[in-house]
Amino acid sequence: MEARLDLIARPAAVRFGKHLVAAGKVLEDSTLPAVTREPVKLRAGRINGCGFCTDMRTKDALHAGESATRLHLVAARREATVFTEAERVIVRQPAGDHRPGRFA
Repeated sequence: MEARLDLIARPAAVRFGKHLVAAGKVLEDSTLPAVTREPVKLRAGRINGCGFCTDMRTKDALHAGESATRLHLVAARREATVFTEAERVIVRQPAGDHRPGRFA
């Protein structure tokens, strides 16, 4: 398997990593409960196609108290009845679709 970000050969990867850490810090410092933050991070990992991130975020969410059922349904959140309207809005944010009533 080839590394997605080569931190040694690509200085841009280091800068990108710093931005990711900064974005994560904003989320961590927010008033969102951990069980809501983790599905957002999981969704972002899935959107990015990062297997490592998806695995890590799933484990972090379970550790934070999120249920396995809700984690499985993040991908089908439009139809899942386990999310509130507010949670659907929050979980869709990484996709960048911010139109009212639209669940990406």
